Amino acid sequence: MTHLVDRRRLLLGALGLAAAPALAACTGDPDPSPGTGGAPAQLRIGYQLIPNGDLIVKDLGWLEAALPGTTVVWSKFDSGGDVNTAILAGSLDIGLAGSSPVARGLAAPLNIPYAVPWIFDVIGDNESLVVKPGIADLAGLAGKKVATPFSSTSHYSLLAALAGAGVPESSVKIIDLEPPEIQAAWQRGDIDGAYVWTPVLAELRKTGKVLITSRELAGKGKLTADLAVVRTAFLQQHPQVIKTWIQQQDRAVKLVRSDKTAAAQAISRQLNLDADEAGAQLSELVLLDAAEQAGADYLGTPAAPGKLAENLHDAAGFLVAQGKLPAAPGLDAYRKGLAVQALADAGAA
Repeated sequence: MTHLVDRRRLLLGALGLAAAPALAACTGDPDPSPGTGGAPAQLRIGYQLIPNGDLIVKDLGWLEAALPGTTVVWSKFDSGGDVNTAILAGSLDIGLAGSSPVARGLAAPLNIPYAVPWIFDVIGDNESLVVKPGIADLAGLAGKKVATPFSSTSHYSLLAALAGAGVPESSVKIIDLEPPEIQAAWQRGDIDGAYVWTPVLAELRKTGKVLITSRELAGKGKLTADLAVVRTAFLQQHPQVIKTWIQQQDRAVKLVRSDKTAAAQAISRQLNLDADEAGAQLSELVLLDAAEQAGADYLGTPAAPGKLAENLHDAAGFLVAQGKLPAAPGLDAYRKGLAVQALADAGAA
């Protein structure tokens, strides 16, 4: 389950400009030569082992069938930081990165030339704030010790939850611990609560109480998500390929809703999990179809970019406060970073 830990870290080290291990599996040519009918010879995709629609598309070979003139190259990555590195190197056309790595990628000094055409998933019940018995609400955390991995989506969500409840961050002793350390500290009684993700979350829930989940925070406008990023040059050169890619992702979300068993089986093969466990992990994420993503709360439309831009801007502010980003660009930079026209061209709006 280490992929769940790796993907949650917002920065994963320094600027992410060192070569990622997965780059060896990618083609270094930033603009592959044309294939048949003007299609690219290759579509280079960076995926992560996250139980969402991307793994369904990969497992069932839908892109390969839909793009017969193009070789689809799938390369596994463990973090959004590594995906940022690969796209900067021109070694990927499409990749998956968390909302905070994308917020960082669109800001200086990286200024990665990419855009977001799709939301793979909104993080849901698989990240939550769990507390010891006797703590009834967020206000009850004042004076308590709460652990979370710093500079993670859980850390961002914890601070958002406290702010939303009017609980000063300074009134809570927030401790930086990795998930295994959180579990050990919980068992020793060293902490009163933790904001963390599965599988450690599942262990804490056995004896603790969930106060708020990332699904609930997303409903309040503080979403954390796994996003698709596409190189701007590739999007401009091959809009039909991105249209097809979005349509296959939308098809995967619809499969989850119409035949969850088949969807879980596809994910189980990719993750080497029991189908029931794969289905359970799938259920903890929020998957949005194309029409929903075109709504005001998410990507939006060409005429009205959605609130995802505001969320990315908030994430950038969080990174600045954590000393992980020198400055946050203006909101307009994040609006321009949403590939809403691509989503509309795919038939979503």
